[in-house]
Amino acid sequence: MTDPQRVDIGKQHPAAYKTLIALSSQVEEAAATAGLDPLLVELLRIRTSQINGCAFCLRMHTRDALKKGENPDRIAVLPAWAETGYFSETDRAALRLTEAITRVPDGHVSDEDFNAAAAVLAPDQVSAIAWLSTVMNAFNRVAITSRYPVGN
Repeated sequence: MTDPQRVDIGKQHPAAYKTLIALSSQVEEAAATAGLDPLLVELLRIRTSQINGCAFCLRMHTRDALKKGENPDRIAVLPAWAETGYFSETDRAALRLTEAITRVPDGHVSDEDFNAAAAVLAPDQVSAIAWLSTVMNAFNRVAITSRYPVGN
């Protein structure tokens, strides 16, 4: 339900929102150039949105992932990815780094988390994942602050 007291910050400052969308497009291109699987990119967006509790982005990126052919089981177990056999070494490194970046207030991105990712991922992949997480965190904050409606 839309809160009439909330300002839709994307509509209030459309140039800033369009810039965020353009940045998101550049980051998606960087991820593709770095060789990151488009399905993994969607999973990283979903995982970031799960951590932040952004229902709007969760719905959007779950739908996008399913349209692109993601296995529903992988989406279902994403919060417990470390306990499953569904994810490759690359997926695990990307998810670990994404979680660390999203949870910066809980202790920053530790050397342990960063080095674990860097041991598996190429530098351009680490950078692309960091940018994906940064942009997704920004979108989560826009949607949550503006209370984008989801469902009835």
